[in-house]
Amino acid sequence: MASTWKRDFASGLIVLAPLLVTVIVLLWLYNRLKAVPIAIEPEPLRVAVTIVVFILLVFAVGYLMRTALGALLEDAIDDLMNQLPGLRVVYNASKMAAETALTGTDELQAPVKLETWNGMRMTAFLTGKSTDDGRDVLFLPTAPNITTGFVVEVEPEDYTKTDERVEDALTRILSAGFGESEESVIQVDVEDIADEEDATGTESN
Repeated sequence: MASTWKRDFASGLIVLAPLLVTVIVLLWLYNRLKAVPIAIEPEPLRVAVTIVVFILLVFAVGYLMRTALGALLEDAIDDLMNQLPGLRVVYNASKMAAETALTGTDELQAPVKLETWNGMRMTAFLTGKSTDDGRDVLFLPTAPNITTGFVVEVEPEDYTKTDERVEDALTRILSAGFGESEESVIQVDVEDIADEEDATGTESN
């Protein structure tokens, strides 16, 4: 019984917590946007105009980055920020987090099981890259923050491929192990029912 309500609470928290955070972020953005000094009334129209201008600016910068000039500009910005003590850490961390969040899971290939020490297994992802000596490059994310982790180089026989989807593996990591796929939930429920039937049968006998 205790494990059931704990599982229900964790499942509910997994659903509601991201929604609550999303609402808080949207309210924060709305309050910041409505404070932009643009002589437009009413307030919702001013926010809409600010969003449109920002989106156009993002597209313009994105188009510029696809050109040779954009690549040179990005390298120049990276070099400049990396010359600033302290700020370079914030800049590089923010850039890495943005790239990870916005590019999604397209660059992550099949998840694998990597045995670290004493029989302990951890979830890693193939990157499709390999070293000159034939080792495969894996990304080993941390939980629950997948924007950090380790890049490891291992022999192909040192990890095990699975049939798990990238999304399912990331869900388990992001939820700190509480996330469950549909198959695992069904399996647990069937086992619980079987245990209850066995207990009922034993009591009746």
